[in-house]
Amino acid sequence: MLRKLLPFTLLLALACGRLKEPTDPLGGSGEPIDPTATFTRVQNEIFTPTCAQLGCHDPLGRQESMILSPGRAYAMTVGVASIETPQLARVTPGDPANSYLYRKIVGAGITGDRMPQNLTPLTDAQIKLVRDWIRRGAPND
Repeated sequence: MLRKLLPFTLLLALACGRLKEPTDPLGGSGEPIDPTATFTRVQNEIFTPTCAQLGCHDPLGRQESMILSPGRAYAMTVGVASIETPQLARVTPGDPANSYLYRKIVGAGITGDRMPQNLTPLTDAQIKLVRDWIRRGAPND
């Protein structure tokens, strides 16, 4: 009898908000996707001021052959195999957990250092912006 009531009790607890649905630590499932998470925001708020700095992911530095400057970043990230972990794309639309760029900024399941290297890690809000843009399908908007 108890075994039959357990699934019902669990569903009731979830419905009443007493238990939270487990979330994927890399993909952030369970949270609503921010519809304002656009590539333009990722470029303007993260790539340009943080990543495309001289000697890093700019046309001169080209770390890991990736340029994150405006006009080039999208083509260098979405659907492009990672050099460090070729079985993962740098950005896999709809799938942050299998996007190497996302893994690099959270520091999980990566080769090498967490990005941005030798700088303060991105804020939770910046990480959420990247995650939500990828979860939206990584559109070039």
